[in-house]
Formats: sequence, structure tokens, C-alpha cells
Amino acid sequence: MSRIVKPPITEIVVQAGGVGLPAFLALPDRASGLVMFVHGSGSSRFSSRNRYVAEVLNDGGLGTLLFDLLTPEEHAVDSITAEFRFDIPLLGQRTVATLDWLTDQPRLSNFPVGLFGASTGAAAALNAAAERPNQVGAVVSRGGRPDLAMEALPQVQAPTLLIVGGNDVPVIGMNEEAARHLRAPWELAIIEGATHLFEEPGTLEQVAELARNWFLRYLPTGS
Repeated sequence: MSRIVKPPITEIVVQAGGVGLPAFLALPDRASGLVMFVHGSGSSRFSSRNRYVAEVLNDGGLGTLLFDLLTPEEHAVDSITAEFRFDIPLLGQRTVATLDWLTDQPRLSNFPVGLFGASTGAAAALNAAAERPNQVGAVVSRGGRPDLAMEALPQVQAPTLLIVGGNDVPVIGMNEEAARHLRAPWELAIIEGATHLFEEPGTLEQVAELARNWFLRYLPTGS
């Protein structure tokens, strides 16, 4: 059996709308696409859950970009006041600006792009998918709040997978309501026994497998 060679993780700075956002970039050899991780609720590129999912995507031949939606200064303020983490318009603008930045990067511009959004980051990802329909090929939401992007949902063209924990009852209802506004292909995957953060044994592994399969299914082959 051949051993999977994990790609090196490169620390970069994304220039998004005039601000520098620290990021981790991983590109497997002959990557078939690039998945941007849109964190939410005060999280960052250091999220252990998203980094685990990113490793599974890398093993599947997908590149990953984990970037902070807030500058270090904003993150310091938000850690005390929580004033930015629910600012969906700001998070969406940063996501769109990062998509635009990708188009100017010779090494990255030819990859089909997917968005993986967690918590409030799912709303930002869906807003960005609605604004850049020609750039975003697929969206996955983990324990997300797509209901916070309700006005943008009918404009989303990317196939969208909504993953929710079976014990995360209020969020299941929010996702069901949001799904009714999507016109793009969508699926709702409920992982039994999981709570909002998918901390239960085996549940995050299911999230990562579902996400990998969704992106491999819907992202066209990149170069």
C-alpha cells in the first residue's frame, strides 16, 4: 500500500481588501481543487477541527487555504468584546476579497474553488458564493448558520452540503429553513449523536469524509 505524502503547510498572508490576513496553505501534488476555510464564531486558522478536516481533504488530493477573517488586531478586540464574529457582512466581504486575491495568484488562480464554512462562517461563505458565482464551485457548511445569509441564498449557484449534528436541534431547524431558500442543488446531512462542535468520537471524521466527497464530486478537475 502506498503511503500518503502530506503536503507541506506554508504560512502566507492574504491581501484581502486592503488588509493582511494570515493563512495556512497546503497544496498536494497534482491537486484537483482548492478549498477555502471560512471560520466563524471567533475561530481562526488554528482551529483544530478545521485543520483536521483540511488534512482529510489534502489526503483526497485537494488543496486547502485556512485564513483568518480578522486581522490580528481585530481578533484581539473580538476575543474580549465578540463584536466582529457575528458581523456577517464584514466576514462575507473578507471572503469575497480573498476569492479575488486568488485570481491574481499565478500558482492558485487556475484551481476550481470550494468553500468550507463553519458556524457563522457558513453564512459568510454563502454570501461570497452568491457574489462570486463563477468562482465558487461547491460549498460545505459544518454546524453552520446559513439562516444568517437568507437574502443571498436564492443567488447561490454552487451545490451546497449542510452538515448538522443530530443533537444540535435548534441548528437543524435553522438549516432546514435556509435550505428551502436555496435554488442550487443541496443536501442536508445529519450526523446522529453529534452536538454542535462534533466533539463526540467519530463524528468529526464523518464530517471530513462527507466534505471530501462533496468537493470531489462537484469541483471540476483543476490544473
